[in-house]
Amino acid sequence: MAPRTVYGIVGAGGHGREVLPLARIQLLPFLSTGEAQLTFVVEGVPPTQSVNGTPVISLEEFLSLKTPKFFNVAIADSKVRARIAATCEAAGAQPFSIIASTVIIHDDVEIGPGAILCHYVVLQSNIRIGRYFHANTYSHVAHDCHLGDFVTFAPRVACNGRIRIEDHVFVGSGTVIREGTPAKPTHIGQSAFIGMGSVVTRDIPAGIKVIGNPARPMSDNQGRIKT
Repeated sequence: MAPRTVYGIVGAGGHGREVLPLARIQLLPFLSTGEAQLTFVVEGVPPTQSVNGTPVISLEEFLSLKTPKFFNVAIADSKVRARIAATCEAAGAQPFSIIASTVIIHDDVEIGPGAILCHYVVLQSNIRIGRYFHANTYSHVAHDCHLGDFVTFAPRVACNGRIRIEDHVFVGSGTVIREGTPAKPTHIGQSAFIGMGSVVTRDIPAGIKVIGNPARPMSDNQGRIKT
């Protein structure tokens, strides 16, 4: 008998393979009884039939399934994530969040659908997070932070208190973002890119790429600012 529900992880690359075991543990009560099936989903023709013991099907095949279907997009590029999420939602698939067993969530935390919270992520108190948030291992969001949609944290990001992060921001591994104040939260503009190991001590305008300690705009070999 076919499973009643199919859970698809869109993206079978490195991030998808890291996320797969988290989803498998989370869904184990349903997988073990045959009530649900877990599969990788890829755009185009699948290059292989299975990855790490899990079936791989095309996005078209997944969306054509007549059984109830849930999806999560395990792709770091936020614009690609948004495009695929919109396609899946329009076809009637529902997003589900993947939350590792070691994640800590404190008081008054709201988080949108489609999140991936990897091992040892900590969300402190009074936090608002939008849709399809990715927080990789050991990332931390402190009190009174507001994050938009499709925000991506690489491992070990320290997002300290009173910070506003707009949609589609990428924050690289080991970045530390300075705490804001009640009157002036630290602000990271839409689609900003923060390189790994940065220390953010001031606001970052929308669309700017920064790196370093303190974080400054990236420049090419001719000294021109990259945006």
